[in-house]
Amino acid sequence: MLKLAVCDDERVFRSDLRKIISTELDLCGMDYQIFEFTCGEELLDSLDNADYQIIFLDIEMKALDGISTAKQLRSRKSCGEIVFVTSHPDFVFQGYEVRALNYIMKPYEREKITAVLHMALEAQDISMEKYYVIEQQGKRIRVPLSSVKYFTSDKRIIHAVTSEKRYSFYEKLSELESQLPDSFIRIHSRYLINLKYLAELKGNSILVDGESLPVSRSCKPDLSIAFAKYMLH
Repeated sequence: MLKLAVCDDERVFRSDLRKIISTELDLCGMDYQIFEFTCGEELLDSLDNADYQIIFLDIEMKALDGISTAKQLRSRKSCGEIVFVTSHPDFVFQGYEVRALNYIMKPYEREKITAVLHMALEAQDISMEKYYVIEQQGKRIRVPLSSVKYFTSDKRIIHAVTSEKRYSFYEKLSELESQLPDSFIRIHSRYLINLKYLAELKGNSILVDGESLPVSRSCKPDLSIAFAKYMLH
């Protein structure tokens, strides 16, 4: 479960930030908990019982300020992503020594907060489900990309093959390729595979979830490199 901390001595800002974060995480289907703290001391005292992956930390707090709190977080080996919250851009440059990921300004802008939130999730290697939207017979179908084993083309018709179903739609494979994450790679003029399901590379073919698919000579070097990187990751 994703754990986030919001530390700010002003209740209205804690509430506003929590609302924006929770709305975005709900839309992404994330399992999460948000913990609120009114001061740096409260946050530090909680570390014995919790480890936060993302920490939104107000810089201008009474007693222990945000910079001092961040320094103590790092001295206690906290590896969470620190995002500073401030009303004054002059404070931003103080974040480098505590390896702060980014900052957000008050009053809040939803777009900035969601962008930084996604940046923090990526930095923590926390993946959120991505979907490909297919237009089919007047309907929009959201297909989780994690369920797609491969895409194959037959002229202008693309087939998205999952373990349970095959979805067909009109698109160019090259245009589809530009929209997909790096976990999908071209193996042939007619195939894009999800590296998650790649089990074996052998000669001019591969096994994708038990199914043999052809590999073109021109695609083989990039496929080998991509598969090696994926396995290391």
